[in-house]
Amino acid sequence: MRDAFRLDGKLAVVTGAGKGIGRGIALSLAEAGANVLVSARTASDLHSLAAEITALGQQAWCVVADVTKNTDLEHLVAEAREIGPIDIWVNNAGGLPDATPRYLTRTPEDRWDAQMDLNLKAVFMACQAAADAMDAGSIINISSRAAQGASIKNGPYAASKAAVNSLTQTFAMELAPKIRVNAVAPGPIPTENFNQSTNFPADKPLEKIIGVPLGRMGTPEDIGNAVVFMASDASSWVTGQCLYVTGGL
Repeated sequence: MRDAFRLDGKLAVVTGAGKGIGRGIALSLAEAGANVLVSARTASDLHSLAAEITALGQQAWCVVADVTKNTDLEHLVAEAREIGPIDIWVNNAGGLPDATPRYLTRTPEDRWDAQMDLNLKAVFMACQAAADAMDAGSIINISSRAAQGASIKNGPYAASKAAVNSLTQTFAMELAPKIRVNAVAPGPIPTENFNQSTNFPADKPLEKIIGVPLGRMGTPEDIGNAVVFMASDASSWVTGQCLYVTGGL
């Protein structure tokens, strides 16, 4: 059974891999046996991550790229294809562009566009590019718990992630049976971006404030484990789905 979760010899690409959830995903894929091309906008973050992947016994490559720019995305795909067939592509890059949650009624058009460019358009373009470059394999989009239901004070972000879920379902139908497309939706995980965009009081544990049923905040490794499942043969009959990893929220 454990062999079904192994990714030995696979080549994985992870965007937004420099910090937080993306870093956890890249390390989890490496622990499962994958070689990993990591991409982000900050070179120093990538180099330290590549060293960790190498220490796990896997190969690592770094490509500095901003996935909201088509030229950077094309460069990322070209670099991956030079290494070998792409088996796994993880669209993790995303978040709040200026670390500022907003009410829909108070969102300027330029801030709406920035949110959609980062969380939706970049995923759409990367899915297209990855599909063109892959003969078979798995694409995994990182969504969010915010995609489900109303999200007061964070409407633009929630809307972009809800759209990612819809996009995931449609790409899954269009690319079947050769390429599976799924999403993983994290709940509250205290990453740097999360901490910058929230203002919770410091005198009470976050899991108590938010009311996480499982009693703790999530970790990047929790999301990494879910991505390994979606990338592996353990989920070979799963496509077009979104796996919510939220601690019960």
